[in-house]
Amino acid sequence: MTSYTQIKEGVEPSIFTSPKHVIADINPLIYGGFTEHMGRCIYGGLYDPTNANGLVDERGFRKDVIECMKELQVPVVRYPGGNFVATYRWQDGVGPREKRPKRPELAWNGIESNQFGTDEFMEWCTVVGTEPYLALNMGTGTLEDALAWVEYCNSDKDTYWANLRRANGHEKPYNVKYWALGNEVWGPWQVEQDTKENYAKRANQWAKALKLLDPSIILILCGKNGHSDWDRYVLQECIRITDMHSIHMYTSDPNHYANATSPRAAERAIEMTMAFIDLARCDIDYENYFTGVINTNPKSSHRPTICFDEWNVWNPVRAPGDKGAEELYNLSDALAVAVWLNVFVRQAKNIGMATIAQSVNVISPLMTTDRGVIKQSTYWPLYLYSKYMRGKSLATHVCSEAYTGTTFPGWLASTVDLPLLDASAALSDDGHINLAVVNIAEHQDMEVSSAAPEGVRVQIFVVGGGENNIRDHNIEGKEKVAIKESVWSATNKFVFEKRSLTLLRWKV
Repeated sequence: MTSYTQIKEGVEPSIFTSPKHVIADINPLIYGGFTEHMGRCIYGGLYDPTNANGLVDERGFRKDVIECMKELQVPVVRYPGGNFVATYRWQDGVGPREKRPKRPELAWNGIESNQFGTDEFMEWCTVVGTEPYLALNMGTGTLEDALAWVEYCNSDKDTYWANLRRANGHEKPYNVKYWALGNEVWGPWQVEQDTKENYAKRANQWAKALKLLDPSIILILCGKNGHSDWDRYVLQECIRITDMHSIHMYTSDPNHYANATSPRAAERAIEMTMAFIDLARCDIDYENYFTGVINTNPKSSHRPTICFDEWNVWNPVRAPGDKGAEELYNLSDALAVAVWLNVFVRQAKNIGMATIAQSVNVISPLMTTDRGVIKQSTYWPLYLYSKYMRGKSLATHVCSEAYTGTTFPGWLASTVDLPLLDASAALSDDGHINLAVVNIAEHQDMEVSSAAPEGVRVQIFVVGGGENNIRDHNIEGKEKVAIKESVWSATNKFVFEKRSLTLLRWKV
């Protein structure tokens, strides 16, 4: 794992990594996306059939959005929510469009036209080259609805819902692998919010039936934030049916240092979630420990991983959900996203999937207009990590000063170290070391003992730094935050620019 030594001001910082110090394989699914029927994510984002500027294909899909998703190499996309799914009837979104009903949309106070549904999403995934991940309605939905949806998507048999898919023009099954057992069922904002006890009972029964219908599917249990009693309880009760455990977290703060360091809370949540998973698996009967009649066999031999299927920088006051949640991201937010991604690379052993919420328009790295697409500041760390931070996660050791001020959440500074240099490293399959370093310091360049061997050719990619201001952002026709590339023949020192993300890449 990555280790850290706090140093005093004036002491030279350093970063060390080695291709011999492999932590775990990095699951490519950590670079996943999320599209919800919320604001302009679907209508005006993925699907924009009335666009008059030639930006859509014959199906009404935004071609510029598709190209960006391909550029990000997004491996999996979660759909259709999110809070939206708690009242969603998937049956409304299939068949002839002129016959699809409009419904009140309760999560985000809108009207759902159902002009974009299951078949359209599957076609869009095929065009993008990504896998679908569907969330089941455990709010107003029934187990019968869920079974019907899995049958519609995955069955090749001569049965009602499979035949309906064929009648709608899709002969072959979609073979959807990933299915979520509800979304944020614990939340008071949810339609049909439930207790942890009732949810655990239902999740077990739904999982049993769904796996009888299709044993190949991967089920994601509905967790909370990873460190709650909900997470502990539902894992304890549902560990045998859990393939992955979902947790959600958003970070944001007006103060740059609190904003950029707050993703470290997610790292602590991941560690606590895995402790709950191990606790649920062990199930040692301590009441009879001293009688000699004890069961030490694991409750589950399988060790589920975490599906971090909602994460991002989001200030709901700045970008309210019921107003479309259209965030304007600045350089500080881009550095926070880079720290988020460092967390996922460092925690590769424990993360089976992560899907940024969301992929288009809604708290998103991509914003569409009638004329094109804007790549926000947060797009560029996603691009660099998805392109280069693949393969195997490498242990790193960082020596730097730490941030010790106020944090979001408030407990963070008293719980974990918050280095001003936040780093992760990966050994790619083509034999390159990729070292990603965020210099969070707003006014201080950091000269560091180089991790690269002297004389080796190093590619350098920098987001921010230089003349960039921490509040710089991108708007249509004016891109202030982007990637600067250069090449360096490594010496024994390297300067990480203030307020920057730097990715160094060299051949082993």
